[in-house]
Amino acid sequence: MAFHSLYKCICQFFLGMQIVCGLDQVKLLNPPEEALPDHLLRVFYSCDGAATVQLDCVVSFETGSVSTVPIRRWSCVPGDPVIRTVKLNLPDWLVYQADGIVPESHRVLSCFLRASVRYSGSDDTKRSKGSQDVAFLLPKPFFSRPIKQHRLCTAWSKQMLQLTQQFLQKKCPSEQETIHLLSALYASTGESFGITKSLDPYRNELLEHFRVKAVPFPWCELSLWVFVSRYCEHRLCGVFHHIDSHNNYATPALLLTKSGRLHIQISGASEESSAFLSSFAVPLNKWCQLTLTLQGRTVTVSLAFMDNEERTVTSSEYLLSHSAMLDDTEGYFVIGGGKFIRGLEGYFGPVVYYRNRVPHSLSDAAAPEVIKNINLTGWLQSCQEFLFDITVKISGFTLKAKHQRKSGTCLAVFHDRMGSDPSNPRCELWEEAAAHRKLATKLAKLLVFKHGGTAVSPSAVGRALYSFSVQKMSQMGSSAAVRKVLPLLLQAGCLADNHALHMSSVLYSSGLGVHKNPIKAWLLALLAAQRDHRLALLHLGHVHQRGLHGLPKDPDLAYAYYANIAKQTTLDRHNPTPQQTFVEAVYLNDDEALNRQTNEDHHIFQWLKLQARRGAADAEQALARMLFWGQQGLSPNIQEAVKHYRRGAVQLEDPASMYDYAIVLLLGQGVEKDVPKGVTFLKKAMDQGFVPAVNALAWYYEQFEKDYQQAVALWEEADLLGSPDAPLNLGVLYSQGLYPGKPADQHVAYKYYLKSAERGHSRAAVFLADVWATGIPGYVERRPSDAVSWVKWTAEQNGYLGSVLRKALDSYLKSDTFISLVFYMMAAESGYSPAQFNVAYLCEQNAAGFLDPAYATRCMWRYYNLTIQSQKPDSYAFIKMGDLLYEGSDSREKDFSSAAHMYSLAALRKNPQGWYNLGLLAEDGYRLPLPVLIELGLSELHLADKNLLLSTLYKRCRDSDNADSYLPCSLALLKVFLRSFEKRYVAAVVKVSVAVAVVATPTLFVIVLGVLRRRTDDPES
Repeated sequence: MAFHSLYKCICQFFLGMQIVCGLDQVKLLNPPEEALPDHLLRVFYSCDGAATVQLDCVVSFETGSVSTVPIRRWSCVPGDPVIRTVKLNLPDWLVYQADGIVPESHRVLSCFLRASVRYSGSDDTKRSKGSQDVAFLLPKPFFSRPIKQHRLCTAWSKQMLQLTQQFLQKKCPSEQETIHLLSALYASTGESFGITKSLDPYRNELLEHFRVKAVPFPWCELSLWVFVSRYCEHRLCGVFHHIDSHNNYATPALLLTKSGRLHIQISGASEESSAFLSSFAVPLNKWCQLTLTLQGRTVTVSLAFMDNEERTVTSSEYLLSHSAMLDDTEGYFVIGGGKFIRGLEGYFGPVVYYRNRVPHSLSDAAAPEVIKNINLTGWLQSCQEFLFDITVKISGFTLKAKHQRKSGTCLAVFHDRMGSDPSNPRCELWEEAAAHRKLATKLAKLLVFKHGGTAVSPSAVGRALYSFSVQKMSQMGSSAAVRKVLPLLLQAGCLADNHALHMSSVLYSSGLGVHKNPIKAWLLALLAAQRDHRLALLHLGHVHQRGLHGLPKDPDLAYAYYANIAKQTTLDRHNPTPQQTFVEAVYLNDDEALNRQTNEDHHIFQWLKLQARRGAADAEQALARMLFWGQQGLSPNIQEAVKHYRRGAVQLEDPASMYDYAIVLLLGQGVEKDVPKGVTFLKKAMDQGFVPAVNALAWYYEQFEKDYQQAVALWEEADLLGSPDAPLNLGVLYSQGLYPGKPADQHVAYKYYLKSAERGHSRAAVFLADVWATGIPGYVERRPSDAVSWVKWTAEQNGYLGSVLRKALDSYLKSDTFISLVFYMMAAESGYSPAQFNVAYLCEQNAAGFLDPAYATRCMWRYYNLTIQSQKPDSYAFIKMGDLLYEGSDSREKDFSSAAHMYSLAALRKNPQGWYNLGLLAEDGYRLPLPVLIELGLSELHLADKNLLLSTLYKRCRDSDNADSYLPCSLALLKVFLRSFEKRYVAAVVKVSVAVAVVATPTLFVIVLGVLRRRTDDPES
C-alpha cells in the first residue's frame, strides 16, 4: 500500500506540471481500490486541440503476459476542463468467479486503470499521447469474488461445461462438506474432559448462502465410532453435544444413559426442543458406529457393530413436532465430556460430520483403518483370558493355603518348594501354567501364601510383575534386559498395572531394546490413559500436540488430554501423598544441581538442621519445604515438615513460616485442623507485610465467613502488591456472579485469569486455557494452540511426574545408569524437556556400553533435537546437535551450515563452547554463512581476513562469564596470534631479502665488472 501511495503522489506531481506547462490534462477523481463491477468513475479532463480521451484497463498475469482491455473512449474538444461520469465495465473474468459463462483467466498479478488524451495522426491507427493518469486496482482472489447473477438462460453447452471434471476441480478444495472432527482415537476417562471443535462459515458465498438457508431445515449427518467400556454411573454422560453462544444445549445432543440407551435432544426455534431415547442399547466392549441423520423434521439414529464376524445394524426414526434448528457455526461441538457433563468411559474413534448433505447408506461401511490397526478388541480378549486364568489360580492357591494352615504346615516348607523342580508331582493339574506365564503364577502363589491364605487381587499380581521387571532391568543393566522383561510388563498391564502399560508403551515408541512399534506403543498408552494414568495422559497430549509417530497433529485432541492431567495437578497439590514429588528440572550436566541433592543423612541436610537449631529462619523454611514437597532428594514427610513450620512460626516468628503453618492448620495437612489458630498466624504474617498471607486471609473470609466485601477488599490489596493468587480469586468471583455489586462477567473474569497466569499461577493457567478452548462470543476467540501451551505448563508440574524424575535421578546418583535411562525416557516421551535432555546425555555417555552404539547415536539425534525445540532449551543441546551435524552421524551427510547455526545459537545463549566451535569451523577452512554472522553481530567480518575473524570469535569465548573457558580460549587466541605473527614475520623476511637483493645486485655487478676489466687490462694474463 505504501508503494501505491507513493505512486499516486508522483502521478499528482506530474499532473500539476502538466497543468502549469500545457492545457492537456486528465485525472481519475474516484478510482476504486479493487476490481468492482459497475463502479461510477468520474474523469476530469481537458485538451489543447481536437482529441480523444481513452480509458483502458491494463492487466498483467503471473505467466508474464500483459493485456490491455479498452473500457471507454470519447471525444474531447478544446475549452474549459470537464468532469465526466462513466460506468466502469471491467471484464467479467476480472470481477467475477468463473462459472462456465464467465470465462476462466490466468492468475492476475496486478492491474491498473489508465486514462489518456490522444491525438490522431495521418494514420488513424497511430495516435500520439498527450496527458495521462493511472490508478492501481487490487485484484480479488478467485474464491473471494462474487458470483455473477446472469439475466439470460444458460445455454446447453455452458451447462455441460459446468458438469465437466475440469470445471468441478475449480471449486475451493478447503471447504469440503465432509469434515473429519476426529481422525485418531481418544481415550475417554468418564470425566468432564472432551474434544472441543468449532466450525467457521464458508468463505464461498454460494456455499454459505445454502448453509444459512438450511439452518431451520437441517439436512446433515453425523457418524462416530465409540467403544463403551462401562455404562454411565451418572444419569447421563456425553457422547457428542453442541453448546451455543449462551451456554445452552443446541442441536444435536447425543448422550448415553445408565442402561446404555442413547438420549437424543434436538432444539428448535423459540426455545422449543425435543428429547427421546433410542430403541436399542449400545453394547459394551465392542466398536460401534453411531449415525445421527437430520432430514428436516425427521431424525434417524442408527447403530452398527460386528457380532461374531457379522455386521449388525439397527436404527430408529423419529418425527419432530417442530422444526429443528442447526447453526453449526454458532458455539462449539464437544466429543465426550465437557463443562456441563461427564463423558462416557471408553474410547472414541473417527468422527465425521457431513455438512449440508446426507451420504449414501453406511450399513455396509467397514471399520476405519485406524481401528483395525490398533486392534483394541484383540488385546482386551487376550487379557481377559489371562485374567481368568490368574483368577482361577489365585482361588486355588487360597484354598490350598487355608487347608495347609489348618493342617499346621509351616510356611517355610512352601519357600523350600518354590525352588524345587516345576515338574514336582506334588503340583496339581490346575497349578500348571504355560511357559510364558509361569512367573505370574509363581508370584500369585507367593502372594497368597505370604498373606496367610487371604485372597489377593489380580492387580496385586500385576504390581508384583512390574516390580520384578524393574528390578530385573536394574540387575542386568543393559538394553538386553528389555527383551526378557517386556512380556512380563505386558502381563502386568493386562492385570491393570498402569505403570507397566506406560513403561511398555515408552519402550515400544523409543525402540529401547526392542523393535520400534508406534502402533503398539499407541495402544498401550491409550489403555493406560483411559484408566486415568497421569503420565500416559501427558504422553498422548504431547504426541498429538507435535504430531509424532505418524499420528495426526490435533491441538483440540491434545488439549483434551492435557486438561485432564492439568486439572488433576491442581487437585494433587492440595492433597499431597508420599507417591508425589516436587518436579525439579535437574540437568545431568549441571554439577552444582547434582551436588545439591541430599538425604536425611547427607551433610547438606545436617548442616541445615544445625542452622535451624541456631535460629536461622531461612534454614527452617528450606527444611520444611524440602520435607513437605520431597525436594532435593528427600522423600515427602508432611508430619516432619509441619514441625519445622511450627518452629519457624512460633519460636522464630518468621512471616513465611507463619503463613505456611497457617495453611496446614486451615487445611488439616499433617496436623489436626484448627481454623482459629490458622487465622491468628495469618494475621500476624500479614502485619509483617507478607503478601501471600493477605490473599490467604481473604480466602478465609470468603470460604468460612462468607464475607465477600472483606474478601474482595483484601484480594484487591494483594493484587496491587503483585500476588498471583489474588487475581485468580477475583476472576472466580466475577465468573460466578459473587463480586459484590457486580453481575457475572466472564470477560472480566478472563482478564483476571490472564493476569494471574502470567504471574505464574498454575490453577489460573487451567482457567485461562478453558476460556481459550471454547472462546467467549464477541470478546475472546478460540485459541486452541495457546490453550494447549498453558495446560501443558501446568500438567508438567504434576507430582507423579516428579516421582518418576526422582527415581531416575536417584538411580543415576547410584550409578544405575540403565534404569535411570528408562525412567527419564518415561518422562521424555511425555514431552518434558529436561528429561529429553537427560536421555540424550545418558545416550551420549553410554557408560559401560549398556546401549548399542548405533542406537545411542539415534537416541542422541532424536532427544537433543527435541530438546532444542522446547521453550527453554539448554545451550549444551545446541552444541551437541552442532557436533552431530558436523560429523554427519547416523547415515546422515555432514551439514556444516546447520552445524554453524547450532553453534551460533549456543553462543547467543552465552555458552563459550559455541564461540570456540565456530572458531574451529573457520580454522578448518569453512566460511561461516552470512546469516550466522548477522545473528552474532559480526556481519562486517564476512569478507574479512581469516585471522581477524578467528581472533574475534576466540576473544568472545575468552571474555564469557564461564571461568572454565578462559584457558582454552586464550590458548586458541594465542595460536591465532602466533600464526599471524609468523605470517607477518615471513613476509617481512621476504621483503628485507628482496630489498637487500635489489640494493646488493648493482654493487656486486660493479665489483664483478671491475674485476673483469682488471683482468682484461693485465698484459701478462
